[in-house]
Amino acid sequence: LTKLDSAKYEASSRITLINEFSQLTGVAGMISGQIIDLESENTSISLERLKTLHRHKTGALIRLSVTAPAILNGESKDIISNLNSYGDAIGLAFQIADDILDIEGGENIGKDVGSDVENNKATYPSLLGLEGAKTEAANTLEQALTALSPFGEKADTLKKIAHFIVERKS
Repeated sequence: LTKLDSAKYEASSRITLINEFSQLTGVAGMISGQIIDLESENTSISLERLKTLHRHKTGALIRLSVTAPAILNGESKDIISNLNSYGDAIGLAFQIADDILDIEGGENIGKDVGSDVENNKATYPSLLGLEGAKTEAANTLEQALTALSPFGEKADTLKKIAHFIVERKS
C-alpha cells in the first residue's frame, strides 16, 4: 500500500471526505443498518425497510469507495451526486445478487446455499419472489448505468463493475 500524500489534496477536500466517512460508517450509516438488520431477525419487514437496511450497510461502504476519489479531487457536487447515485444502486444490486445467489448459487458463494432462508432473513427473493428479485436487480443495474451516463466512456470501468455485480455467479 502506498501512503496517501496529504499535501496533494486540499484540506477542505480531506475534511469533506472525513465527514462523509463518519456519516456513512457511524450511527446515520452502517450502524443504523446493522441495528435494522438485528431488529429484523425473525420478523417480516417491508421492501422499503429492506432497502434502507442495505443502503446503510453494504451500500454505505460501496458509496464511499466510489465517491472518495471524487471528493479528494474536489469534483463538483453534480459529479459527486451522480457517483453517489451509482454507488447507492450498485450497493443494492450487490445485495440483491447475493440474495439470489443464496438460492441459485453453487459452492463458490462463500456461505451455505439456502442459509438466508434457514436463518429466516428478509431477502429480496422472500419479498419479491425469485423472478421479481431478478427484475429488481436488472432495474437497479439500469439506475446505476443511468447515473453514469453524463460521464460517457470515462465511466466504462464503473459500468463493467455494475454488470459484474449483478451478473456474478459467486
